[in-house]
Amino acid sequence: MEDKLKFLKATAPYSILPDEIQSSLADALEEQIYQEYTQVFVQGTQKVKGIQIIVEGNFETFFVDKNNTRHLYEIYDVGSTCGGISILFNKRKSLKTVFAKAETKVYFLPRKTFKSICGDYEDFFDYFANDFGKRMLNDEYAHFYKNNSSIEDNYLVVDQLYSSKLKSVGYRNIVDCYDHAPIFEAAKKMAEHKTSCLFIKNSVDQYIGFVTDITLRDRVVAAQINPLIPISEVIDENIISISADAYVYEAILLMFSSKSRYLLVEDDGKFVGFLSRNRLLSEQTKSPLVFIQSVKSATSSEELKAKWQKVPAIVSQLLERGVHAEIVNEVITTIADTISNKIIEDVIRKLGQPPAKFVFMVLGSEGRKELSLKTDQDNAIIYEDTSEDKRAMVRSYFLDFATQVSDKLNYVGFVYCDGDYMATNPNWTHSLSHWKYNYKNWIEEALPEAAVKFAAFFDCRAIYGDQEIMQNLREFVDEELKKPIEKFYVYLAKNALLYEPPLTYFKNIKTQKIESKEVFDIKTAMTPIVDLVRVYALQNRIFQKENTGERLRALKDLNAFTQNQFNELTQSYYYLMGLRLRNQANQIIKEHVSPNNLIEINNLTKIEKVTLIEIFKTILNFQSGIKMKFTNSLI
Repeated sequence: MEDKLKFLKATAPYSILPDEIQSSLADALEEQIYQEYTQVFVQGTQKVKGIQIIVEGNFETFFVDKNNTRHLYEIYDVGSTCGGISILFNKRKSLKTVFAKAETKVYFLPRKTFKSICGDYEDFFDYFANDFGKRMLNDEYAHFYKNNSSIEDNYLVVDQLYSSKLKSVGYRNIVDCYDHAPIFEAAKKMAEHKTSCLFIKNSVDQYIGFVTDITLRDRVVAAQINPLIPISEVIDENIISISADAYVYEAILLMFSSKSRYLLVEDDGKFVGFLSRNRLLSEQTKSPLVFIQSVKSATSSEELKAKWQKVPAIVSQLLERGVHAEIVNEVITTIADTISNKIIEDVIRKLGQPPAKFVFMVLGSEGRKELSLKTDQDNAIIYEDTSEDKRAMVRSYFLDFATQVSDKLNYVGFVYCDGDYMATNPNWTHSLSHWKYNYKNWIEEALPEAAVKFAAFFDCRAIYGDQEIMQNLREFVDEELKKPIEKFYVYLAKNALLYEPPLTYFKNIKTQKIESKEVFDIKTAMTPIVDLVRVYALQNRIFQKENTGERLRALKDLNAFTQNQFNELTQSYYYLMGLRLRNQANQIIKEHVSPNNLIEINNLTKIEKVTLIEIFKTILNFQSGIKMKFTNSLI
């Protein structure tokens, strides 16, 4: 027992566990001896009953292809753990074949005990998750991982991810304490309940934050804080909640976009439990959302570029499985946001901490979470107001910062914006007060060009930085929109009427000839829906709903659209989006050309052509309605 405990204390990741857990773990370990050349695991078929921690000797591991050729040969030496990734990320099947290279002594830990510790201690789980993510950056490893499973297990065939609600997957009970409790009592409660997350509530029983094992390590132990002070002094206040009626994929995407490891689950106005990102991911290991975890593990621009190049294949297969285009948009956008955040953090490490609070916001399709595979950069920066003597220095920092971020994004695959709607443009990197002036000016000017700018910057979303700055701006714009500004809405409506669906006088699809091919631009065909929904959203001051589908649902709830109108617009928009994404994925994967928005008419089936014609008619009808509502004219 004493030897086992001493070994654990000197071996990662077991050394990061609390002393009492190390002791109980040492008690649970079984000593096993493998003779030289003993086969320990067989790739793809053998169930892994627990992890093996090598104490003496070593294991050799490798993948085997159908010709029995070995790939990615690797030696596991003393201190290495074998089997953890297979248990957590491969449904307990051994990922690789494993032999004892010499007589080898191991400590064996049963699977259930291992998984229980992973569920309770985030740092411990992260050790294996990060190792897995780094390995998945290797194309050969990813190939064998993907093909290790039967077709029923393939990560793109797990439909439950997109059809299961949180109610059906279960969540953990909330363990909490009051904000005035001393730190040591909070830690004691976490130990008693064997939880790595404790939620903190105030005197009126409202949750105001949470603490984790990591919080106690970094903010208390490492900082040598007095354990008698109130727990409220060290809490994380970033409380994020989600409805129990939400889908599993929505919870995972929300966790990635909000950078939160935990979500409170709400049902009928009450919090009924909480979810851990690591636990959800470990239960969805064959889903493309695990791909996002591997993006988070990338350590260079080259790796991020390689990851972005894999996205078309994920998009293609998701669509083939019948996954809704709105969900596919969200997956693409979350991957793009994750890449952007990695780049922003890298630039900050290089330049040093920003001299002022700021937000990096994305605009246009990324701002609406509606990215396709043909995307450019649309972004801007808002930084807090500073004293006059610091303004030049602060502005200089953020313009330099914007240039470096933009160059890295361009390298990865998000090309520069032709219209220069980027933070590198001095017009789009400013203080909060200057941005308020911009929005106020665009509204009061009520000119066509001002309406276009306002429309572009209404579709904005903060992906990094201080969210309070963005909230402050939204509240300011909300107040401005309460004023009598009919002329402003007229120009917004006219902006929404600039593009008409491609229909001929006789209601056939209007095409143009490019390189001897008859094509139409599907982005132009979709734009009227985006624009007209934005006008209605602005009129109804809907700020929290970011994508077109969310805005449509909010407008239906406000009775701005009938149920039938909502159905027609939603079905039309996402049919076009699905067609657009599928076409771009085919261009990249099969035709090996850069993606565009041109659909070749001869590649469409008769049913697709008829469906498109009906969709274009629907759009024309809605455009007629917006003409009457905002311009009192059908001309």
